[in-house]
Formats: sequence, structure tokens, C-alpha cells
Amino acid sequence: MHAEVADVFRRYGPSYRNAHKLPLNHLRTMHAIEICRTASLGGHIDECEECGHVKISYNSCRNRHCPKCQFLKKEKWVEARGRELLPIEYFHVVFTLPDELNPLALRNREVVYNILFRAASETLTELADTRLGVRIGFIAVLHTWGQNLMDHPHLHCIVSGGGVSHGKWVSSKRRFLFPVKVMSRLFRGKFLDFLKKAYERKEIQSGEEFTGFLRGLYAKEWVVYAKPPFNGPKTVVGYLGRYTHRIAITNHRITSMEDGRVSFSWKDYSDGMRTKIMTLDAAEFIRRFLLHVLPHGFVKIRHFGFLSNRNRKTCLESCRRALGAAEPPTSAPETWQESLLRITGIDVTRCPICHGTMRSKQLYRGPP
Repeated sequence: MHAEVADVFRRYGPSYRNAHKLPLNHLRTMHAIEICRTASLGGHIDECEECGHVKISYNSCRNRHCPKCQFLKKEKWVEARGRELLPIEYFHVVFTLPDELNPLALRNREVVYNILFRAASETLTELADTRLGVRIGFIAVLHTWGQNLMDHPHLHCIVSGGGVSHGKWVSSKRRFLFPVKVMSRLFRGKFLDFLKKAYERKEIQSGEEFTGFLRGLYAKEWVVYAKPPFNGPKTVVGYLGRYTHRIAITNHRITSMEDGRVSFSWKDYSDGMRTKIMTLDAAEFIRRFLLHVLPHGFVKIRHFGFLSNRNRKTCLESCRRALGAAEPPTSAPETWQESLLRITGIDVTRCPICHGTMRSKQLYRGPP
């Protein structure tokens, strides 16, 4: 059985915490992952009505950075977004910050990440208005890591290929949203303007001469990657399931943990996306993992345009009328056991020994 992030934290976390002064959200995240699905969190005891088999199921920590948590929550979120999809083309646009901004982002995570959302969303909204004359809808998801666990802030956006204007649906060009160079330069200008204003308001800390720093960033071409459109709404749903609730590293990528070192698989994009094994000292592995623990309460998935939370239902109804599309069918409420069975095929109400019915016997409170 291969190691998990929790195993790394349990074995090497105490010495790491002794050697480093960590912020409270890092300490809470490490502790939550260490005790996830253990007796420390309690659980419930189920017993088979036929053969008497007893099973203890421990509770999850529900921390959003935990590799083992929130599976059902993610699946239900993805299903809800799937019901909101329209019979149109959707585009995938990625806004990436230059490497020069990484140190500043690490010192000022909340401010810089909020500016990233704002600059990217205003870029897409403005281009949709000036080039199509419509209000588009899109979902933006923050990722802060690369495959090697180093800091690499970027925003994945799932963008509608058009919007409603005077009751009619106006589509973008087929297989083309907006010119990449135009998006890149508009995004750069907006981001750096917001960053400069935040600096003037003393909302960010910078360890270097800021005017010269900004000048260098203005002179650099920024990367905005517009992928080909998704191959239909079902592909969008599949993408949402893979990317929206992703964390820095999943347990299955960890290949070994021994002699104070942790090895994990990663894709080297600079070498033809070849899968390689990287081995780090346990302390460095923990440091890199904690780079991606977001500030408490920070929202990493945001909705804009006609998908914004405030008036999403009304806007989607207008879009469907313009497209002549039917309302999606409503689904009946489910228990978590029913959802798990439908999504994974796992029936926790069936005894693994005799296939009889498992009934909840009592709660397990865990140690005092």
C-alpha cells in the first residue's frame, strides 16, 4: 500500500512544525489531513441484520485541501453545473501569471489572487461586450501549483461561446473566441493597473523597487492560452469533474516515503509531457504542499456574467428561450448513500460478507 499525504504529515509533520513557525491555516490543514478518517474524528458503527458483521466508518475532515475528502460534494457540484450547460460551444481559457510575480503572490496571496480573478474576468467581459455585444457566462477556477508542486498561479476559465443580445443568441466565431494576443495584453494591463493601485493603498508588501518591477512586467508578453472548444457539453462536465476541486497533489501520485524522503510522479511539460519521478526531502515536500493552502474563506471557484450567483437562474432562462432549449429535468432529493451508489456503484447498505442489509447501530464518538 503506497503512502499518502496524511502519512507524510503524521511521520514528518511534528519535526517540520518544530522547525518552522507556521500560520494558523497551515497548522489546521495539516492537523485535519492527519486525522482524516481516523478514530480521532469519530464515525458510525453499522451491523448486518443477517450475519452480524460489524463495520466502523470514520468521519472525514472535510478540509478542502485534503486528498481524501469532498468526493460526493464535488460530484454533486459538477452535476449541478452540468444542468446549467447550454447547447452551445464552450471554450477553455487559461490566464497565467509570469514567474516574476510568484514571490509577490506568496507574500500577498489573497490580494494577488483576487486581482487575478478580477483582471481575467474583466478581460473576458469587456471583449465579449465590445466584440460580440453580449454578456457571456463563465466559471473561473484558481490553481496555484505546477506538476512539481512549485508555485504557479493560473486561472482556468470555462467560457460560453456567446450570449444574449435583445432576446437573440449571438455566437462567437466557431472554434474561436477572442484573439489570444488581444486577451493577453488587455489582461496584462488590467492586472498591473490593479496591482499598482493595491500597492499605493499599501495593501501589498514588496521587497523590491516597485516602479521598476512593474516596468519589467509591462515589457513582458504574458501567457493567455485559449484551447480549442470543448467537444460538447458532456466534455465540459468531464473537465469540471477533473479540475474544479483538484488539489496540489493526489495520493495516487505518491510512489514512496522512506528514509526522510518522499517520491511522487509528475509530468514534465518541457520534455514532451513525459511522466517522471521526483524525490524530495520530506520537509521540502511539506513546504511545497503548504504553498497551496489558500487563505481561510478564500473562494477558489467563481462564477461570472450570466452564470454569476446573484441572477443565474433568471439569466439561464433567458438564454434557453433565445436558444429554443428545453429546461433540464429536475432530480429527486437523494441521501448520501443513494448518491454514492449512483455515482460509484458502491452500496454501503449491503453487507460485504453476506450481502445482507447493514443498519446503523450507533455513533462512534472517538477518544475523549
